[in-house]
Amino acid sequence: MTRTGLRSLVTVLTAFVVGCAATLGGCGSFGPVTPVTVSDIKTVTGTWNGVVYPTSQFGPNDITLTIREDGSYDVVTTRQPIGTSRGGGKIVISEGQLIFEGEKGRGVGRLLRDPDGSLRIVVDATLSDNSTLSATLSRSN
Repeated sequence: MTRTGLRSLVTVLTAFVVGCAATLGGCGSFGPVTPVTVSDIKTVTGTWNGVVYPTSQFGPNDITLTIREDGSYDVVTTRQPIGTSRGGGKIVISEGQLIFEGEKGRGVGRLLRDPDGSLRIVVDATLSDNSTLSATLSRSN
């Protein structure tokens, strides 16, 4: 190997090691995700957007969840290029979690606080046809 080739190899390896160290250092500053106990539905009222991962279909779908102060909710999922699916139901709080009782199934939602302070809802549900799904949603601005 020539000196120029060796110098190039050392430069590439150095850049790789520095890049990896910077990436790992950045991950350490994020901190853990914290579960949040929900005691009042008003904590989660509003519109939430995210992604739903159905186990019976290929690929994730977009989802919009609107929760009202009385615990009722509307949900819209969009799957390209097929279109949208709509549903709704009622949320009750049990042991700090959100229990979804819907037209098309039921599920359990957990409220989480990210290290930056933002909230997200993670839902695991079983639909009336016995298929399952999971969703992760963040509050809309």
